[in-house]
Amino acid sequence: MADARSTEGLSGSNNIEKGKKGEDMAAACLRKEGYRIVERNYRCLYGEIDIIAMDAGVVVFVEVKSRKSNNFGSPEEAVGIIKQRKISKVALNYLQKKGLTDHNARFDIVAVRFIPQGNRVKIIKDAFDLVHCKI
Repeated sequence: MADARSTEGLSGSNNIEKGKKGEDMAAACLRKEGYRIVERNYRCLYGEIDIIAMDAGVVVFVEVKSRKSNNFGSPEEAVGIIKQRKISKVALNYLQKKGLTDHNARFDIVAVRFIPQGNRVKIIKDAFDLVHCKI
């Protein structure tokens, strides 16, 4: 699990800007940890995956969650079973479309916290398993 800090502020930002900034911070942290970013914001009929990366030959589907407070729980708690199912469908679509069904894959979450003491980024590797679903 990696942890990075930044003191950049978010004054005047809305949720879209916060999400984009969180994804940018997540991508930078992943690169620092040795991930190779393959795609960002991959969309298909089933939904979207924030970041798709390679890590030591494994295809990694990354969900980024950002929070400014704990009022609605931690960022990683926001990735419940319904979100996991949706991400799983998109991941299966991606693997089939790219001809990568023979590759190992995993699901990571990057939790971004925008706090006064300095922004924090935490990588949670292998955060959940593929949720069985049909595409």
